[in-house]
Amino acid sequence: MRLRTLALAATGIVLAAALWWRKNPSACPYGQRFWVEAPHPLITRDRLKEVLNPGAGDRILEVGPGTGYYTLDVAEWIGPDGTLDIFDIQQEMLDHSMQRASEQGLTNLRPTRGDGRDLPFPDDFFDSAFLVTTLGEIPDQAAAVSELARVIKPGGRLVVGELMGDPHWVSPGAIQEYGAAAGLVLESRIGPWFGSFSLLRKPS
Repeated sequence: MRLRTLALAATGIVLAAALWWRKNPSACPYGQRFWVEAPHPLITRDRLKEVLNPGAGDRILEVGPGTGYYTLDVAEWIGPDGTLDIFDIQQEMLDHSMQRASEQGLTNLRPTRGDGRDLPFPDDFFDSAFLVTTLGEIPDQAAAVSELARVIKPGGRLVVGELMGDPHWVSPGAIQEYGAAAGLVLESRIGPWFGSFSLLRKPS
C-alpha cells in the first residue's frame, strides 16, 4: 500500500512538473544537456536532410542548436562554401557546439546569442532555417515563427521538428497555424504526427 502511495505521489509530481514546464516555456538548461544529447527517434538526421534539402554553399539558420545534435551534420552537408548560423539564448550551448565543430575541423559555423523572438538578421537573408524541439521553449511561438519567416529568402524553407513527450511539444496543427499567420505555406510533413518535421515554405 505504501509503495502504491509513493508511486502515485511520484506520478503526480512528474505531471505537475510537466504542466509547469508547458505553462512556463524556457530553454533546456546547459546543466541538463543530456536531454538534448539523447537519441531523437522519428526526428532523425536523415529525415532532416530529406526535408531541409540543404545545398552546397547555402546559408542556413539553426535556432536552438543545443550541443550540436544536428548542427555538425548540417555544416557538413552545406560544405565549406556554405554558412550555418547557430542561434541560441544560452552562450554555453553555443560554445559547446563550436568546440565540437572545431574538433571536427568544421569552419563554416557562425554563433550568435539572442532571443528567438527578435532575430538580429536582415530580411530575406537565409536560404532556409530549422529548429528542432525548440519552438515550444520560446515564450511567444507566433512571434518566433514570424521572425523566422522574415529572415528567410522568398522561396526558402522553414523546417520545424517536434517530438511528443517533450514537455514543450508543439503540435503539427499549431505549427501550421503559426506558419500561416506569418505568411508561410505548409508544404509537407515527414513522420507521424507525434514525431515529425514540418516543412513550411515562404512564397516566392
